[in-house]
Amino acid sequence: MRVGAGLGALLCALHVQAACQDTTVTQELLKEGFHRDLLVKVELGEDAGGCAVAAQLRLPPGIYVDPYELATLQQNNLTKAVLFPDVIDVEAPEYLARDLLLLLFLEPDAHCSRCFRAAVPVHARYHRPAEGTWEALVVLENPEVLLCCCHKGPRYHTGHLTAECWEPAEVDTPCPSDTSSPCQWHSAKHRPVYEELMLRVPVGLREHSSLVCALTLLTMGLCSGLILAAACKYGHFSL
Repeated sequence: MRVGAGLGALLCALHVQAACQDTTVTQELLKEGFHRDLLVKVELGEDAGGCAVAAQLRLPPGIYVDPYELATLQQNNLTKAVLFPDVIDVEAPEYLARDLLLLLFLEPDAHCSRCFRAAVPVHARYHRPAEGTWEALVVLENPEVLLCCCHKGPRYHTGHLTAECWEPAEVDTPCPSDTSSPCQWHSAKHRPVYEELMLRVPVGLREHSSLVCALTLLTMGLCSGLILAAACKYGHFSL
């Protein structure tokens, strides 16, 4: 009986996984340097059915989204996203920062009915000097694809989405809809494994710390001496 029940559960799981076509997610970092654009592209396994599509990204301490820049972009309707927390220290180095959660709303692709995409500016933080390497790696995990469906009522909250493939998700953000009908976020039950995206951030060498400190002090002393000499030569002092 137990073997039969286990076999039945396995066959059911395989049937559900076969019925649920994989949703593909790709991330790409555009531009070079510390200030980049993170492009997220999603292709659903089935039609969204009028649901809003979003990607939930967890950003590690080595990278951040500027909340002031994000607010400006949203005011100009260039992007739509929600940042948790919404107040962050943009000057903090990597070792004093913490993870951020970004809910990025995706726009439909005009050339593909199941495709959605969006980009958001991201910035790398300064890292501690490293030993034996000129760069630090910031690993960006794969985003979670979410659908927010607003239809005729609570009995139709998934539209025509396959119930075997999508499950209700707890998201602390309302759906981006003008309707007053009940809305519900959904996430894919079966998430395929993707390759993580890595950002290489330039760092200093720890063995150069003494040299850097000495040159910094020497430069500060030289500049201070030049300023003092100019002040004494050209300054007008009243007694």
